Amino acid sequence: MNIEAAQERPQRTLRLLSYNIQIGIRTRRYGQYFSHSWKHLLHHPQRFDNLDRIAELMSHYDMVGVQEADAGSARCGFVNITQYLAAAAGFPYWDDQTNRRLGRFAQHSLGVLSRYKPSGITEHRLPGRIPGRGAMAVRFGDGPESLVVLIVHLALSRRGRINQMDYLSDLVNDYRHVVLMGDMNCRSNSQEMEVLVNKTLMSEPLHGMNTFPSWRPRRNIDHILVTPTVEVAKAEVLDYPLSDHLPISMEVLLPERVVLET
Repeated sequence: MNIEAAQERPQRTLRLLSYNIQIGIRTRRYGQYFSHSWKHLLHHPQRFDNLDRIAELMSHYDMVGVQEADAGSARCGFVNITQYLAAAAGFPYWDDQTNRRLGRFAQHSLGVLSRYKPSGITEHRLPGRIPGRGAMAVRFGDGPESLVVLIVHLALSRRGRINQMDYLSDLVNDYRHVVLMGDMNCRSNSQEMEVLVNKTLMSEPLHGMNTFPSWRPRRNIDHILVTPTVEVAKAEVLDYPLSDHLPISMEVLLPERVVLET
């Protein structure tokens, strides 16, 4: 599918993608976490070959939430990865949020790529004993009929995730039409997810959509959830192992009053 075809679909249909890209590192087995650990610290040109493949996938979607990007440090040649993906995939709008800054060595960030113009983007610092987790709230339109897309990457500890889900629940309840996507580091049937669903009435259309590890997916820790006003037409995990996570995609039908501006 080309960009023109994506833009010709009715505005109320939206193709979404959420992808933890592991800063462009392709991992094919557990041993590579050790043998390729240097790639998390040092620049290597092959990273951009892999990012080009990731961008080609992203080019088929209307909106993409990116986790484990970098805002432009030494390890990626001082190139902002979200900006690079947006240019390579042909997205007119992009933004990122740096949640953990390690000087010139690493700038851990979230990112959004969009074919539609956001009316506002708000950065949120999620609670946690170790700082460095955040959420991007990307709003499309104004007023009560606006669409809000939340992009998150949650903590590794259960206690941290529960506190973060509680925070996100209050944020979700401020809006009517919400999509929440990202690497949540917990399963669909987890206590953390139960906190979110019970407080917000958000739903996940399919359970057990395993995304991790990408070479033998056994855990469903990447998710896209929606509020009751957003209708899900299709959801699936994509066999696109260019990270240690697989991407998850969803096609949704938006309420008629939600207007997306190109």
